[in-house]
Amino acid sequence: MSRVGARVELCCGYLLHQRPWRDTSLIVELFTAEHGRLTAFARGARGTRGAWTRYSGLQPFRPLLLSWTGRGEAPTLTGAENDGSPPAQLAPEALLSAWYLNELLLKLTVAHDPHPELYLQYRATLEQLRAGASLEAALRQFELRLLELLGFGVELSRDCADGSTVLEDAYYHFTAGEGVRRQRPEQHEGVSDSPLLPGRMLLQLTEGQLPEDPQSLRAVRALLRAALDHCLEGRELKTRVVARAVARIRGASA
Repeated sequence: MSRVGARVELCCGYLLHQRPWRDTSLIVELFTAEHGRLTAFARGARGTRGAWTRYSGLQPFRPLLLSWTGRGEAPTLTGAENDGSPPAQLAPEALLSAWYLNELLLKLTVAHDPHPELYLQYRATLEQLRAGASLEAALRQFELRLLELLGFGVELSRDCADGSTVLEDAYYHFTAGEGVRRQRPEQHEGVSDSPLLPGRMLLQLTEGQLPEDPQSLRAVRALLRAALDHCLEGRELKTRVVARAVARIRGASA
């Protein structure tokens, strides 16, 4: 596990979250390529113009060059500037999805534990959202890689009941914390709310491939949600609460 050094200059990273601290400062949550996730104090970031210029690029979803000093768990941010030209703004329909990515990183990563591959996946997913890619496909791919890279990988290639290899033409039920278990459709009916998963689709997921049809993507969404909920250990995601509220409002106005 990497510890924060005495001084770090121009480290690639992103702002995940910020909240006010005292009268003029911020507590910021950062996700960096070399140092993982860390909390820092941005002193004077809400105060005088002179102090604010040090943090002029401090906006979420932008690639940043971050500088800080201090050996403790929460160092002092000394600068935040754009890494290149600021990217295009996310479309309104993609914004909640981007905040969802941030919340997953905040809830599931360990502070000061670098995950360079996850950092690249996060950056690539933001680029997909900006480019207007399918939100469903982009989020499912990120969730799948997140679980794999953080060591929460879900075993989808073997039946948890007997260790046998998953068969392409068979169907399986997924249980978080256990894995997949072969089940016949007539046995599954009325037993569980989660959909039966074709073995062919499970084997594709082990290779990082997502199905393209909406029905199969919904099944993958249910599987990954169950796996993530198990990792979250009962902690609620605020972005899910907002998404449900938005869906209710849209349903009422339809």
